[in-house]
Amino acid sequence: MNVKIENSWRDALAQEWEKPYFHSLVDFVKVEYSTTRVFPPAKQIFAAFDACPFQDVKVVILGQDPYHGDGQANGLCFSVNPQVAVPRSLINIFKEVHDDTGAPIPANGDLSRWANQGVLLLNATLTVRAHAAGSHQGRGWEEFTDAVVRKLAQERTGLVFILWGSYAARKGEFIDRSRHLVLTSPHPSPLSASRGFFGNHHFSRANDYLVEQGKSPIQW
Repeated sequence: MNVKIENSWRDALAQEWEKPYFHSLVDFVKVEYSTTRVFPPAKQIFAAFDACPFQDVKVVILGQDPYHGDGQANGLCFSVNPQVAVPRSLINIFKEVHDDTGAPIPANGDLSRWANQGVLLLNATLTVRAHAAGSHQGRGWEEFTDAVVRKLAQERTGLVFILWGSYAARKGEFIDRSRHLVLTSPHPSPLSASRGFFGNHHFSRANDYLVEQGKSPIQW
């Protein structure tokens, strides 16, 4: 199957493209895009991969669903386009970055600058029907993104996996902690951020680890 994704990822995930679940997933997604409103725009489904080639990944931040509001989702988890109001979870992320590292709070919610430094901003489900949270769950995306995490965990060393909330933590249970740094905490959503997301110091801890591994830190 000819999947339009960055070349290193196309090669790394070659086994996935011909599996029955992925064929079924593609058929489902094609029908959804042709019959209803789906986010992100089709050309941005694999934006996280296109911005961060396999060999360049240093940090993985795992989200769940793309944003389902108009104009929000751009293919990078937690990120929105520059002209879009910053979602509350992302506001909390920026607050923690500021408190943890001293970095200024950005003027917008576009996280492509993180992706371009080696942060894979991966949602577990890569598409969603407009205004219908979770509408594309259980269709095969989770199996695909499990394969992504597994490939990185097995073939790379010294990566940082940042897993916020119980869903992300479960998805990263198989990561070898002797090969990678795995950081977990409550989710940055307003419902849970005060229960341990604030003050988790994940951004400085990630950078400290990257430096220990001989890699350049992320400019959060």
